[in-house]
Amino acid sequence: MGTPAFAVPSLEALLAGGYKVVGVITQPDRPQGRKRILTPTPVKEAALRHGLPVLQPQKMRAPEAVEELAALCPDLIVTAAYGQILPKAVLDLPKLGCLNVHGSLLPTYRGGAPIQRSIINGEKETGVTLMYMAEGLDTGDMIEKVVVPIEDEDNSGTMFEKLSVAGAKLLMEQLPLILNGTAKRIPQNDAEASYAPNLSREDERIDWTASSRDIFNRVRGLVPFSGAFTLWNDEVFKIWSIAKPSGSASSSDVAPGTVLDLSAQGIEVKTGDGSVWLTRVQPAGKKAMEASEFIRGGVMKKGTVLS
Repeated sequence: MGTPAFAVPSLEALLAGGYKVVGVITQPDRPQGRKRILTPTPVKEAALRHGLPVLQPQKMRAPEAVEELAALCPDLIVTAAYGQILPKAVLDLPKLGCLNVHGSLLPTYRGGAPIQRSIINGEKETGVTLMYMAEGLDTGDMIEKVVVPIEDEDNSGTMFEKLSVAGAKLLMEQLPLILNGTAKRIPQNDAEASYAPNLSREDERIDWTASSRDIFNRVRGLVPFSGAFTLWNDEVFKIWSIAKPSGSASSSDVAPGTVLDLSAQGIEVKTGDGSVWLTRVQPAGKKAMEASEFIRGGVMKKGTVLS
């Protein structure tokens, strides 16, 4: 059970390992892009390539969805970023239980956006936890973890790739122990838990009074999916890349959000403790472009205030 590209390596690993995948459950096809073309999930695409049966219930809690799943008679259910909470009827269905490949070092960052929020919050490392599923939100007993560093060059896209591969490897290492009943079951300490709720529109907006490092981390945490944004002339101005802050504070006493410089290096913007250079941007109604290309249009001036 999975939906985005994060889940595909786990599915591929199960098949390569000779395990019989009796079915794949993923989210319904959704409209995507400006033309709103109905698009299958990456997991569905992978399943169809392998000729696997695919179920796409709108709500996994619906009795008919549970019945369809039960008809497959699974011994074990593996989930990875499926995107829906499983009801008790599903958790109780397979005799070997339900596993989850979760993109954080539990009990920290329970919830739907652990990878993005770990980057936004400036963490130096994250990882994958293989766990047994329970009725709570990522509260089940842990089986094993793997730690993956977060480098300054990483964004959510690169970390999704790294963690998806690490998760698939961890799953395959632990699966024989799970099947023979010798896998560990480590209860989580709820007192150490933190949460990573799904991102909202407000999470995507840049607060220029924040530190340069915090703004740098926020943009990295939102790329390549939604991107961050600010307002310029009362229109959305998206930011897709920021140069790593140098650590030198700007001497300017202008308000945060003020454009300090426009050059081949990009757009320098005042922050709460210095400045950052925007290197890839997207004005409203335009495609994303290098900041140096945008600057050549001459439409943004020094002293402009982004909000």
